[in-house]
Amino acid sequence: MKSETTTPTSEFTLRLSATRRGARLARLLAVQQLHDWGVTGSAAEAAELVVAELAGNAALHGRVPGRDFEVRMERGDDHVRIELSDARGERRPSPVREPDEGGYGLLLVAALATAWGVKDRCVVGKTVWATVPLTCQNAVPPR
Repeated sequence: MKSETTTPTSEFTLRLSATRRGARLARLLAVQQLHDWGVTGSAAEAAELVVAELAGNAALHGRVPGRDFEVRMERGDDHVRIELSDARGERRPSPVREPDEGGYGLLLVAALATAWGVKDRCVVGKTVWATVPLTCQNAVPPR
């Protein structure tokens, strides 16, 4: 019998199709990874919501036919850094004061993250990132 040795890592990266289905899969796989890291409760819910919003934005606003988007999460001692990269560098998100017709968008990200922003990618596109604390300071309200 061949045994597998796994090395625990604090980084998670995957590429998915820039579609609603890809965005949904990004959220589901991020939730599983958070669980594997032992991130639970309101911190996990906050990170899940941030991934869902950023992945949805990447699929809706950052989509280029034939190009994927990338999800990257890194677990620190007291936070999870979430990054979503897409191929549309010219379509940078901008925060609004009121919810738009599609939902709460980046207002939700700003409320749940200690910091968020946008950076250019080296070759093409952009990366939208957010840092979600593992403490209760930005707790998700009960459903």
